[in-house]
Amino acid sequence: MKTTIAFPGLGIEQFELNRAAFTIPIGDGITVYWYGIIIALGIVLAFSYFLWRATKFEHIREDDCYNLALFTVPIAIVGARLLYVVTNPEKYDSLLDAISIWNGGIAIYGAIIFGALTVVVFSKVKKIMVLRLLDAVSPAVMIGQIMGRWGNFFNGEAYGWSAGVEKLPWRMQLEGAYRTEIIDGIKTKISVDFVHPTFLYESLWNVLGFVIINLIYKKKKFNGQAFLMYVTWYGLGRGFIELLRTDSLYIFETIKLNSVIGFVTFIAGAAGLIFLYIKSKKENTELESYREAFAGAENTSVPAEENKETETNPESEETDDGNNT
Repeated sequence: MKTTIAFPGLGIEQFELNRAAFTIPIGDGITVYWYGIIIALGIVLAFSYFLWRATKFEHIREDDCYNLALFTVPIAIVGARLLYVVTNPEKYDSLLDAISIWNGGIAIYGAIIFGALTVVVFSKVKKIMVLRLLDAVSPAVMIGQIMGRWGNFFNGEAYGWSAGVEKLPWRMQLEGAYRTEIIDGIKTKISVDFVHPTFLYESLWNVLGFVIINLIYKKKKFNGQAFLMYVTWYGLGRGFIELLRTDSLYIFETIKLNSVIGFVTFIAGAAGLIFLYIKSKKENTELESYREAFAGAENTSVPAEENKETETNPESEETDDGNNT
């Protein structure tokens, strides 16, 4: 359960990481892994952020936030496992193997897709504007992803390879590291000395995205902006980072699924941002014209009434006549 890691270019010599944090003395012993602890911590931090953002900025009831989390978290975990199993059917011989998530194997896009669908359904049932709810959820998801990648570090996984990686100062040396090539239609593992710490790349990319989205959040121009910024930002980064990964999920044997999803979501998110920006700008222009027209109508109605009263008031006419006499 130990992994040997080094960063020779940074002067960090080999050290060992134990995947297991501790063992609970029940029966044969229940092992608790660092990966699970880090994921659980990420969920707690993500929910705390979501609760603050949703109640303070989007005016969503606190009870609705708790209820949403109770549905979304387990469904997202199921979705993450399901996508991984569907794209790696050769690894599982039985239903029990497929549901044994504690043996490893989840796909983040499965969690994102199933989680987003849960949010949409929940918003419809509770009659909450879905885009406002997604705005509050999206940066929270980034916190979970930032934390989750460090779970990969403890497991010695989610690394990448490319030609020239051995020249990078931040190259990582990992015991048992390999890259995968398709040779004669067969996935073949080839040992490598150095790898990209892609878990670190993605974590830092999400940190930067989280900061940018939070800076813009208070001044967002339309509902859905934070959500689409997340989709665009994460999709772009994941699309490129996945090209380096050695443990990618493949479709049609040679196409990296997560890269495809990443670039597609980047394009869709960017298009959504442009569409909603133009729509909101048009709506604001129309609203402003209505306000100006209404204000103009009020200004012109007051003098008209005064003129009418002066012309038709008999007392005024009599007084004028009397004064003239």
